[in-house]
Amino acid sequence: MAEHENETDMNNSKSFLGKFFALPTDSVEKTIFVAVMLCLVASMVVSTAAVMLKPIQEANKARDKQINVLQVAGKYQAGTDIEKAFSAFEPQVLELATGKIVDKFDAKTFDDKAAASDPELSVPLEDDPAGIGRKSKYKVIYILRDDQGKIDKVILPIHGYGLWSTLYGFIAMEENGNDIYGLQFYQHGETPGLGAEIDNPKWKALWSGKKLADDDGKLQITVAKTQPKAGKDFYIDALSGATLTSNGVDNLVRFWMGEQGYKTFLDNLKAGDM
Repeated sequence: MAEHENETDMNNSKSFLGKFFALPTDSVEKTIFVAVMLCLVASMVVSTAAVMLKPIQEANKARDKQINVLQVAGKYQAGTDIEKAFSAFEPQVLELATGKIVDKFDAKTFDDKAAASDPELSVPLEDDPAGIGRKSKYKVIYILRDDQGKIDKVILPIHGYGLWSTLYGFIAMEENGNDIYGLQFYQHGETPGLGAEIDNPKWKALWSGKKLADDDGKLQITVAKTQPKAGKDFYIDALSGATLTSNGVDNLVRFWMGEQGYKTFLDNLKAGDM
């Protein structure tokens, strides 16, 4: 009985395939079948490529970040040995609340961007001028020392919303914790020719030598169309035709350099309490 049923199923299957292949090449059924098979094959190829290329993509992202750290610290030029030059920087995990370096994470593998989505490692923001929603309690910073082992510069990651995208970058601070050496963004989606001018070397050069706070410790750094009362030492001219992107940069820099960001760390740096 079972053998008879199996034989019937096989015959039905052959009959179905025979009818299908007998259909005209341009029939609806064959067209749909070919389209579905092509989609399946293409999706398999894309998925396989994505998996195989992921390590290379991650390595390229890490290298790009290293180059940006070197650039913002003034340690990069054409032909620079990236790995050798970057090895001079000490990656450290900073606890924002205390402004202290902690050893509870491996600074080389800790992902503060991912940590910002982890309820255990981040906090929601009510006062959120940078438009980031949540803030990681910890950030990976980079310390550069001079030949005597003293801190020369600290490179601090910053991010916040511009016009169309979240801007990710670094700000390089001198050892006094108040003078800016440089600012650079390595990822954004701002409008080419307008907001994307944050990548313009001439505009980035405006940041060098500017100060964060006045003698009373009040945060004064400002990106605006007109110079603030605090004076030119705290002023960066806004990008022409890109008011919202400029406002975004102003907001995110003031956020990260203020009480919710690196202020406690910078105060410790000024006091030599590192």
